Order: sequence, then C-alpha cells, then structure tokens
Amino acid sequence: GKKEYDLLVVGGGSGGLACAKEAAQFGRKVAVLDYVEPSPQGTKWGLGGTCVNVGCIPKKLMHQAALLGSAVRDAQHYGWNIAQPVHHTWSVMAQAVQNYVKSLNWGHRVQLQDKKVKYFNMKGSFSDPYTVCGLTKGGKETIVTAENIVIATGGRPKYPTHIAGALEYGITSDDLFWLKESPGKTLTNASPYVSLECAGFLTGIGLDATVMMRSIALRGFDQQMASLVTEHMESYGTKFLKRCLPTKVEKLESNRLQVTWKNTELGTEETDSFDTVMWAVGRAPDTETLNLETAGVKTNSETGKIVVDASEATSVPHIYAIGDITEGRPELTPTAIAAGRLLARRLFGQSSELMDYDNVPTTVFTPLEYGCVGLSEEAAVQCYGSDNIEVYHAYYKPLEFTVAERDATQCYMKMVCLRESEQRILGLHFIGPNAGEVIQGFALGIKCGATYPQLMKTIGIHPTCAEEVTKLHITKRSGLDATVTGC
Repeated sequence: GKKEYDLLVVGGGSGGLACAKEAAQFGRKVAVLDYVEPSPQGTKWGLGGTCVNVGCIPKKLMHQAALLGSAVRDAQHYGWNIAQPVHHTWSVMAQAVQNYVKSLNWGHRVQLQDKKVKYFNMKGSFSDPYTVCGLTKGGKETIVTAENIVIATGGRPKYPTHIAGALEYGITSDDLFWLKESPGKTLTNASPYVSLECAGFLTGIGLDATVMMRSIALRGFDQQMASLVTEHMESYGTKFLKRCLPTKVEKLESNRLQVTWKNTELGTEETDSFDTVMWAVGRAPDTETLNLETAGVKTNSETGKIVVDASEATSVPHIYAIGDITEGRPELTPTAIAAGRLLARRLFGQSSELMDYDNVPTTVFTPLEYGCVGLSEEAAVQCYGSDNIEVYHAYYKPLEFTVAERDATQCYMKMVCLRESEQRILGLHFIGPNAGEVIQGFALGIKCGATYPQLMKTIGIHPTCAEEVTKLHITKRSGLDATVTGC
C-alpha cells in the first residue's frame, strides 16, 4: 500500500539533516527521527548530531580558547602590557560554548519546520523493511512508513569495559564539552584524534593533561606528521605515557580517581591520581536498537557498521546509509553532508552523481594544527612503490613566531608526488597555525589533478605560511637540509 512518507531519515546529525532538507526541496514528504540516548554519565543534548553537540563545534571553540592563551603570552613580546599571571575560567567558556550549541539545536529545528520536514524526537527501530517504530522518552509508540529509508545514526564513544572502574568513573568526549566545572587534572588516551585535541586545549587553558598511548598516535594519518604533532604537544606541556595500558580506576576518599596502568616497555605497574579520566578508545556505530536484522540490512560483523555500495545503498534496495555508520567511509561531517545531499538528488532529482570519497581534506586541531589532503607518505609508497614517488618537504618558521620567540621546530610540510614526467600531487601535509585554512584551497588543486610543475608556477602570497607550499623544492631523496632560510 501507499507509504506515509517518500523519505524517512533515522538520525538527525549532519548527514541525516542534509539529506532530509535536500529531499524536501524536491517537494517530497520527508520525516526525521532523532533521539539522543544519554551518555553513561547522563549527558544529553539536542538535535544536530555529534559534530554540533559533542564534536567539531565545541572542540574548535575550546581550541580557540587555548590559542588565545598562547596569544596573550605572545602579546607581551609585541609590546602589550598584560598583568601576569593570567587565569582561565572554565565555567565562563563552557557556558558560552554550550549556549552557542543550543542556538544551533534550535536553528536545526526551525530549518526542518521551514522546509516542512516532520521531526520526531523518538528512537527508531525497524518492524519491517518499510516500517519504523518510533519510541518517545515516555514510552509512547508511533509507526512511520516510508518508500525510502536512510540510516544516519552515526556513532558513540566506546568505553573500555574490560578495565575495572572505567564505566563507573570515566567520561568520554560526549561529556567533556558539557561539563559545568573544570575537569581539573585529566587523563585521556590517544588512539582517536579527538583525545589529542582535547588534551591539547586542556593544556592550553592551563590544566594538567596527560595522554596515555598504547602504541601510535593518530592512527590512519601520516606517521611522520603524527609524531611531530605529539612532539610539539610534549614541548607545549602535555604529558605522555607511552606504551602504557590502563588496568583499573578506583575512587579515592578525596573523590579523586586513582588510575593503575602497566608500562609494557619496563614491565612495571604504575599509578597516579586524576580529577577526570576521559576515555577515547574509538567509536561504535549506533545500531543496537535499530533492529537491522528485521529489515534485512547487513552489517560488517567485526565493526558493526552498515555495508553500503557506491550509491550508499544497503543490502536492501530502498534502505540507504550515510555518515559514520557506514563501513569504510571517513568519519567526517562534510563527507556525510555531501553524501546525504547527493543521495537525495539521486532519489528525487534525476541525478546520477555519486559521492567521491577520494582526496578528502581534513585537519586535526591540536595546539599546532595538522591539515592534510590525499595520501599519506606510507599509503603512497604502498600504492606506487618508493622508487615511483617523490617527497618534497620543508621545515619553516611562521613570521608571527619570530618576534614572539616561539619555537617552530615542528612547523613542517611535505608534498607527496608521483615521480613520472608530470609529477601529479598525491598528498599534501602541513603542520602549523591555521592548517585547515591553508589546506582547503590546495584541496581544490589536488582534486583537479594538480601537478608539481603547476604548483611551481603558482605565486605565493607574502608573507604567509601557505606560500611555503609554493616554494617546496628539496626532496627527501636528496638528503639535503630542508630548513627554509631567508624571507
């Protein structure tokens, strides 16, 4: 029979909302189901998903707070008289950030209304391939049927439940941004980049932050760049516990948390106390309550993510999935938004354009930012062989660092190119201030197939950090010193 909606989107994050709004532009009848399960510590938030509420947006604002702290120190070298010492008040920052996030929640609701998209604040689960049963907080059920269904429920942080006291006493990034009071002395662990970013801004606002690393930092990123990022953080004051595995967390009478860990290098057991322990051990797809089996939607048994084809279709032809929930896709807001829009256009707008997941630029907002687009050096070597790639690199000093007497040891960039005649650029990596702003424009060039000679014909804007990319001329293969000298 006739279904109630042309499109039902389950999950009101960046991807789901973009898909729903785009479909509504085509005059289709669209509904969105969204529900935020409170974190184990009881934190909850409004419409908009991870990025808006507990991800990119609050993180970048808190990163900015930390950068301002560094700017205050630099300012004295530039002649500003600033009474020392300067103090940061967590509650003022947190309140301002949280108020802004709440304004975004409201904005999303208004936009859905304006575009005549029906919004259900309910948790959805499939009762058959065309029917989703929505459940309100109070336990009231609503049945929704649709011709097409998009699953966009994203992921949530995992807890290392095998560690005694982890769930009971720890928080995750889902909680950090909504804390009313300062987290104080904090321990986090370094597998996903959000933990490095958090440790970075906590250090930057004057808190004691420690990162526990099992093996490598920034898994999936270029490892030379990753080690420069962590090196800079160490010099910036963030403490690192390398090759350490936490074993238990206990609450002391003082209300502090005592963490015990094993140092695998020394084979010793060590302990210290913290005010806050933030787990960052990766994210799990939010599929538990969806009842995917009933609909026949296949997932990857190892990751739990939904298997999709190039058109974002699942194993069930009219059920699609986008964003962090999908297997093998980057866990990034802009890719989810683009994929959601393109999907709506293919479904309702006679388009056949597929999402292109190659050369997606991204930035890690650590104290010294790391932006990249394209292949890491390791991936390029794996794809093409080390004899067939050329890596141009440079250590440079931002002009702003000179007067401020700031250390630029880790300000570094490299470009990975094919070695054959036209030297197509495969990847660009940049560590330094405003890395995201630097990489964004170059991403267009690389998307268009830019080559090294074309970049050499590009005139730099002087004096900037980005212009150093247009001057890259020393190859790693040459073994020459890659430090930029002169202006």
